[in-house]
Parts: sequence; C-alpha cells; structure tokens
Amino acid sequence: MSGEGEDVELELSGGFVNQVVRIGDTVHRSAGPWTPTVHALLRHLAEADFPAPRVLGWDDSGREVLSYLQGETIGWHDWPEVMLDLTGPVLLARMLRRYHDVVRSFDPGPDAVWQNPLATEGDLVRHGDFSPFNTVWRDGDVVGVVDWDFAQPGKAITDLAYLAWYTVPLSDDASAGRFGLTPPVPRRERLAALAEAYGGVTPADVVEGALQGIAEERQQMLELGRRGLEPWSRFVADGNPEAFDRDLAWIRDHREELTGQDCSTGSTSEP
Repeated sequence: MSGEGEDVELELSGGFVNQVVRIGDTVHRSAGPWTPTVHALLRHLAEADFPAPRVLGWDDSGREVLSYLQGETIGWHDWPEVMLDLTGPVLLARMLRRYHDVVRSFDPGPDAVWQNPLATEGDLVRHGDFSPFNTVWRDGDVVGVVDWDFAQPGKAITDLAYLAWYTVPLSDDASAGRFGLTPPVPRRERLAALAEAYGGVTPADVVEGALQGIAEERQQMLELGRRGLEPWSRFVADGNPEAFDRDLAWIRDHREELTGQDCSTGSTSEP
C-alpha cells in the first residue's frame, strides 16, 4: 500500500541547472543526452560502494530517477561550524580522493556523451562540480556526493582546485564572509589541510590548478554561451566570466601568502 503523500513532489532547492524534485525516497531530475553516460558512472560508483545516488530508472515524464540521500546540504550562506574550521576541508578532500581512486577504473566507452561538449580528454572522469554545495552531511560528517551532471573527462587536480576555490576560499573576504568566514581568514592553513588530506599534492599545485582550471572554464563558458547552449548562455548573461576574472586576479595577487612560497624564486617563506 502506498503511504499518504508518497507521490507529492517536493522541489529541492539549491541547484542552478536542473529541475529537481523529491518524491518519497526518490529524486526525479530533468535529463539530457549525457544522462546515460552519467548513469554508467553512477553504477560504477555503486559497485564500489561510493556514497552517490543510485540509479533507479526513468519516470513517465522522461526524468531520471535516483535514490535520495538522507542528510543536510551546505548552502551559499552561513556555513555550519564543520565548514568554518579545518574539519570540513579535510573531510571533503578525503571524499574527493576516495572518488578519484574509484573512478580511475571507470571506462565510459567511445560513445560517451558529456554535458560539456568541449571536455573530451583527461586522466579520469571529474565530478566537474565538486564543492561543498554538492555534498550531503549527517552528524558533522560528509556522507554523500550529488549533482553529477557536469561529470566530464579532465584532470584530478582540477577537481581538487575547484573544491579549494570555494572551501579555502580562493577569493576575497567578501566571498568568504558570505559563507560565514570572518577576517582574517586562515586561508593558508585551510589550503594546507586540504592538500594534505587529499594526499600527493602541495598547496602550490592546488593554486596552479585553480589558475589553469578557472581560466579554462571561463573560456569554455564563453564559447558554449556563444553557441547558445544552456546553462552556459545564462552563466555568461549573469556575469560569471567577469566574476571568474576577479577571482583569477585575486589568486594571482595572493599566491605567495596562500602557499608560503616566493613565486619569483620558488622558495618557501616563513609562516
């Protein structure tokens, strides 16, 4: 027997790209030509018991149906305490490393279709949007990763740098203040903790990855927007390329204090 209210659609907030509703213990999302490739990725993750939504099929409206991950999500304002101290960056970096270790054995095949048609090469399949906002938390621990539509071939360091962009954050105090981080924000400490938790990279690697990754994403956004493809057309109209330029300039201006290195010589400065 169906439970009362089981078929009620509850809109899930927080996304900018897809129409997403919850029905009972399932999530129904608008789909595209890339969705079967994403489903293949999610099935690969399920085989490795990685905490991502499970593929349940399609509904009568042509939407994909995924399992609902119970927990709390991180918003764009007023982060919980776990994200304000070093715990959040460490847990997120470990989760990303776990994903990269699992996904390296995933073969999307020659017919794979990605939402970003410009992403064709890489050493693995990136999540493509790995940030605090696309994770699920319970009792102060990250227990799931959601929103896989931007999965695409790329470099592991780009995923990590994208995470650092928001989590450190690699942006000015106004952006940090929106999350609830108050000046002086210990960015070098947060970046070092994130890099160490991920393993095998230095803070300088992450900063360089951010400069390269943000610049590449900006160029792709402009090209895809020029082609009239969504959501990139909307991103361009909303001023995202200019926002990316500001963050790139901020990172360049602050790379020495972020990494503790004299970028003119490569030497390490005292904290």
